[in-house]
Amino acid sequence: MSKETKSPQNKLVNGYEVVIGFETHTQLTTQSKIFSRAPTAFGAEPNTQACAVDLALPGALPVMNKGAVTRAIEFGLAVNAHIAEKSIFARKNYFYPDLPKGYQISQFEIPVVQGGVVEFFLDGEGKSVRLVRAHLEEDAGKSLHEDFVGMSGIDLNRAGTPLLEIVTEPDLRSSAEAVAYAKELHKIVTWIGICDGNMQEGSFRCDANVSVRKPGAPLGTRREIKNLNSFKFMQQAMDYEVRWQIGELEEGRAIEQATVLFDPDTGETRSMRSKEDAADYRYFPDPDLPPLVIGRDWVERVRSEMSELPRVMAARFVADYGLSEYDAGQLTQSKAMAAYFEACAQASGEPKLSANWILGELSAALKTADVGIENAHVGPMQLASIITAMKNGLLASSGAKVVFKEFWAAGRQQFDDLIAAFAALERVVSEKNLGLMSDSGELETIIDNVLAANAKNVEQVRAGNAKAFNALVGQAMKATQGKANPAQVNELLKKKLA
Repeated sequence: MSKETKSPQNKLVNGYEVVIGFETHTQLTTQSKIFSRAPTAFGAEPNTQACAVDLALPGALPVMNKGAVTRAIEFGLAVNAHIAEKSIFARKNYFYPDLPKGYQISQFEIPVVQGGVVEFFLDGEGKSVRLVRAHLEEDAGKSLHEDFVGMSGIDLNRAGTPLLEIVTEPDLRSSAEAVAYAKELHKIVTWIGICDGNMQEGSFRCDANVSVRKPGAPLGTRREIKNLNSFKFMQQAMDYEVRWQIGELEEGRAIEQATVLFDPDTGETRSMRSKEDAADYRYFPDPDLPPLVIGRDWVERVRSEMSELPRVMAARFVADYGLSEYDAGQLTQSKAMAAYFEACAQASGEPKLSANWILGELSAALKTADVGIENAHVGPMQLASIITAMKNGLLASSGAKVVFKEFWAAGRQQFDDLIAAFAALERVVSEKNLGLMSDSGELETIIDNVLAANAKNVEQVRAGNAKAFNALVGQAMKATQGKANPAQVNELLKKKLA
């Protein structure tokens, strides 16, 4: 990573600027491996999904998986990158027990995807990270230590699994920015379907290159934190590494380039080995693989078959539904959430209220239940019926929340249309006596009692104090247990205080 962004407003940590770049290995969703027909399914018995090519048996030759290339093109289009018409595979030489050939087939000088930008929000502020490249490569196998005493086992099921390694410029300036970038990248690759995003199974693995420097100084020596497989541990690891590097520099010690691992039990990073540079891998073109040639017709065909991208959909939500950019970004975190919002907004005719409920009450319920929105106990038509009832003056906000909780507690129920969902809502409203007060005489009596009990607020209102009027509205709504129509309460209070 040779370039850097100028960011004069970056926050400093003890007088140091944090500089972070990311390398992310995304496992592609092909059914077979990148250079063989062996399957890629997770969880099989060790060494049952490795063929002659994966095992590097003499005479076995690699053959490119077209599906892996198509997925690389999709990613390039999603981040507005350049798709190379001709790219080359190289041999990356290193010697690990779980690397059968003694080298990894990757791309070096001419990757398939070049450049690109990932945009995201952090605390409501728009940010962007430039990508250097995204290149195709094969995964290595896995060393197993837990089940053996005094030795290690080798599982080559992963050997040859197709990866797209996505590399950023060192544009990130805090662990919070880095995690927000990683989440956005995760959203993109899962949205377009090139990766399942399962971090626990190793489908989305992040390496963070972390360094610190005094403002205006050259880039510091970086240390690479390997295989961060959760967003929580990602931030903890980078925060610890930043504190450690600053401590070393303050004590007058130099930072040595290294590869480190994060231990979630101790919350610390520890050095694994000295960090290799490109020259250490002795890259050279793989003689068994011809150049990868991608015609413009292939790129355009992939473009035409891609679904609406999250950033495009978010812009449409702003233009068509009048949402803020932040809300639109939140609602396009996944295809399932975006589809839920559109169904609810169109059925209720209230896009802003729909967004508020989805990002508020619904998201809180999903978090508590630890389920995704595709498994929400309240479907979009049910939520639309609640919003419609509020809009038509049949439910106050307090009653609407009760109906939502009743719907949720009843378990997953889906309705194909608003009419059926509204019928279910009316049953709950009737059973729980949640409807708005219809007796104007009863409401007027309640308001008279509120005014009598709050003489001081009445005086303040007549003296021009708007806050005192709002306090009276609140008292009246409390006295009606939230069943009064707020507009009617306002009207009666103004009439009586005139």
